[in-house]
Amino acid sequence: MKAILLKQKQTRRQFGFSLIELLIVIAIILIILAIALPKLNTARRYAQEMAAIRTVTTIHTAEAQYYSQYGRFAATLDELGPPASGAPTAAASDLVPGDLAKGEKGGYKYTLALSPTGGYVVNANPVIFNTTGSRTFFSDQSLTIRENKGQEPATATSPEIK
Repeated sequence: MKAILLKQKQTRRQFGFSLIELLIVIAIILIILAIALPKLNTARRYAQEMAAIRTVTTIHTAEAQYYSQYGRFAATLDELGPPASGAPTAAASDLVPGDLAKGEKGGYKYTLALSPTGGYVVNANPVIFNTTGSRTFFSDQSLTIRENKGQEPATATSPEIK
């Protein structure tokens, strides 16, 4: 009888993990996460910065199309965005998506304004600095995108992205 009970204990023990074994596995997973999470956040921030650069390029393309259709540059992102209803007009030309027309997309806030020289100026700034982005961007009708690696907005004198 004692031999049968001993055999049952051994069999039952072979099918499961002890609490210490599970705690060790959890500790290893937590250590791996602590190492990988900062790299993941850096990669996500870099991806959002690259998306911001592409979005500025999209705004350039939309401005060129707007200029060819209406003979002037759009003064705001709303003028490049979709109309509330009906066909596109100069007030809402449907050249950029609605979320971009509202001024915020992918962790960046975009502003578009006319410049005193008759062109336009685009700025892209992170919504939360060092979380959604660590660079600010500036561009104008010259199509040159400039960056500032600080919290202050990039300007026409900031270094060019190469």
